[in-house]
Formats: sequence, structure tokens, C-alpha cells
Amino acid sequence: MIGIEHLTIGTKSRAAWLAILVGVAVAAAPSRLPAQVSLATVVDLAERNSSAVKLADADLQKANAALAATENAYIPNLGIGSTVGYSHGFPTGQPSVGSVSMQSLVFSYSQRQYTKAARAGVDAANLSLKDAREQVALDASTTYIELDTVNTELEAARQQESFANSLVQIEQQRAEAGVDSSMDLLQGRLTAAQIKLKRLHLETRAATLTKQIAVLTGMPVGTITPDHASIPEIPAVTGNEPVRTLLGVKSAGALALSKQFQARGDDLQWHRPQISFGAVYNYDSNELNSYSTYYNNFTPNNISFGLQIQIPFFDFGVRAKAKESAADALRATVEAEQAQRQNDVQIAELTGSLRELDAQAEVASLKQQIADDQLKSVLAQLELGNGSGIGPGSTPQLSPKAEELARIDERQKYQDARDAEFDLARTRLSLLRALGHMEDWLNELHAK
Repeated sequence: MIGIEHLTIGTKSRAAWLAILVGVAVAAAPSRLPAQVSLATVVDLAERNSSAVKLADADLQKANAALAATENAYIPNLGIGSTVGYSHGFPTGQPSVGSVSMQSLVFSYSQRQYTKAARAGVDAANLSLKDAREQVALDASTTYIELDTVNTELEAARQQESFANSLVQIEQQRAEAGVDSSMDLLQGRLTAAQIKLKRLHLETRAATLTKQIAVLTGMPVGTITPDHASIPEIPAVTGNEPVRTLLGVKSAGALALSKQFQARGDDLQWHRPQISFGAVYNYDSNELNSYSTYYNNFTPNNISFGLQIQIPFFDFGVRAKAKESAADALRATVEAEQAQRQNDVQIAELTGSLRELDAQAEVASLKQQIADDQLKSVLAQLELGNGSGIGPGSTPQLSPKAEELARIDERQKYQDARDAEFDLARTRLSLLRALGHMEDWLNELHAK
């Protein structure tokens, strides 16, 4: 077990150092040239740069400090002070040159509940931090995969645009030769314009995603290029998978438990006694006052200590605070239940969408395969010739126009298939997170 734990920590440490080195190298590059960066590195950079993660980490530090404060209430504190001053006539204060005071809590019914509340608060903050990291990892992964998909589609769109321009030239020549009508030429131009519009849309989307990657990672814009080989296969998860409680839901539950302990402590405070310990040492002086004139047996060294027992009787302020804490606890409990119900609804919605997207991806893939086979058939007929004569019922010889149309259609079906694959991947990742299995995929990501 010790060896395994050491190996795990070492792997995470290497991943962290890799992320730092990549960040430094990219940031230090004077020309800011794009470089292929793995998905695991982008996720690490995003988690380190995320404001949500930093805020959650600050909340965790605050929760740990609150726990320390409640536990240290039983540890005596020590204070040193002095109240040196001149007085004339009857002394109005103790002539203390130096004093040392000590006090601590000895017994309190409420304090035990406050300590439990603080511990539950630390648990809630820990879970919230992990949940924030998972959300950042999901956002970074989705953006990274979409950018990789858009870059692939953009390359196909540029090829498609080249085929469309060739189609327009062919239609222009055929129209001038009287083979095709001007309507065919206009149709060819329309096809080229539509493909150009699609290419411009993809370029805009790629620029937006590049900016999002830069914002997520904190790296300069355009310095990160997706590495398709670094993207692990996303499991074909379904809604029938065993559900683990989502970290955000667990955090809400822990926070509700903390509020309940806090309310119980406040409730005990107004009808349960509390015992405290205190001790004071004073070194007094009679140089600047007339203490000895009014008090006999004046001594410079004085000490007192004892227990203080407080029994609440009529303290309506404390009672009102207990009611306020009870209302906060009720609200937190309802919010935790609501978070669980919302997650259950999200799982149901994602499961339904996943079935449809899976079918759409299958249809798009089959259409791409058909378009690819049709393109191969057209190319073969153009190379070998397929005309069977000029008589009635004979098959006309294919023209270069048919080749360009087949190439355009094949590139379009390819882009449609990539779109469908991304929609399916994005939904699968969202369902993984809703089911509480996101950590498994992240472990596979870092191990790739």
C-alpha cells in the first residue's frame, strides 16, 4: 500500500510539474507560436488558473481556521499588559505596572456542537473544492475537444471550398459551351457561397474556442493547439450505470449537517450552563498613586484564579439567535435535497438526449460511409469510363462536374459526422459528471 500510494503521488507530481513547465515555456516563447499541448496538461493548467477553484480553496482555508478556533477554545490563552498611570486622591483603578492573564473554556454543551459543525464545514469545503475542480476539468475538456473537432472540420471545409471553386469553373465552361444552363452556373455559385459561409463560421468558432482555452489556462491566445491523440476514448455511459452522489450534492449535504450542529449548539447555549477558567497575575506599584493611603496591607505581587460558571436565565438575544440558526439549518437541508433532485432530473434528461445523439451519430457515420463509397465509385467511373453509348436507355458518361459534386458531398458528410461525434462526446462527459464517475475518466486522462 505504501508503494502504491507513493507511485500515485509521484504521477500527480510529474503531471503538475509538466503543466508548470509547459506554461512557462509557452509564456516565455517570444513569437508565441502555437504548440500541441495534451488534454491532460490543459486540464491541469485550467485547474490551477481557475478562479472558482481558488475561491473554493480559500473557503477550505477559512473552514480549517474555523475548526481550529473551536478546538482551541479549550487551550488557555495568555495575555500580557500594563495599566500604568498617575492618579491623585482616591484611586480609580488598579495600579498595575504589568499583568499576565490566562483564560480558557472548561466545559460547554454548545462548544461540542460547534466543533462538530466546524468539522462538517471542513468536509463541505473539501467536497466543494473537488467539485469545482471537476467542473473546471469538464469545461476545459469540452472546450478542448470541441476545438479539436472544429479544427478538423475547418480543414475539411477548406478542401470543400476548393472543390466548390473548381465546380464553379467547370460550370462556367459548360455554360459557355452551351452544355449547361445559366441556372446550373448560379447553383454552383450558390453552393460555393454557402460553403464559404460555413468556413467563415468555423473560423469564427475556432477563434472563440481558442480564446476560451487561453482564458481557462491563463496562456497567451493561440499558443495551444489540441493534440487529438491525447484525448482518451469517452466511455459509452448510460443512465443505468450505478449512481455515485455528486460532489456538489455531497458538499451541500455536509453544509446542511454543519448548519444543524450550529443550530443545536445555539439552542443549548441559552438553557445549558458553561464553565470557564481564568487566572490573573498583577505586579502593582504605589509610585504614581496613593493606594497605600486608602488600602492597608498593599503588596506589589497579586494573583487570582478560579472557575466561572454561567447559567443562562433570561437571555432572549441568545434564544433569538438559536431560532435564526435553526432557520438557516432548515434552509440548508432543503437546498441539499433540492440539489439531489436537480441532479436526478439532469441524469434523466442527459440519458434521453444520449440515446438520440447516439442514433444521430450512427446515422451521420453511415451517411459519411455512403458518401465515401459514392465518391470512390465516381472516381472509378471517370478513370475507367462508364458510358454505354448514345442510344436510348444508355448511361451517359460522367463529367468532372460529378466528381466535384461527389467530393463536396463527401466533405459535408464528414463534417456532419464530426459534429454528431462531438455532441455525443459532450453529452457523455456531462452524464459522467452527473453520475459521479468524472474522477474515473480524469484518472484515465492523466494516465494516458
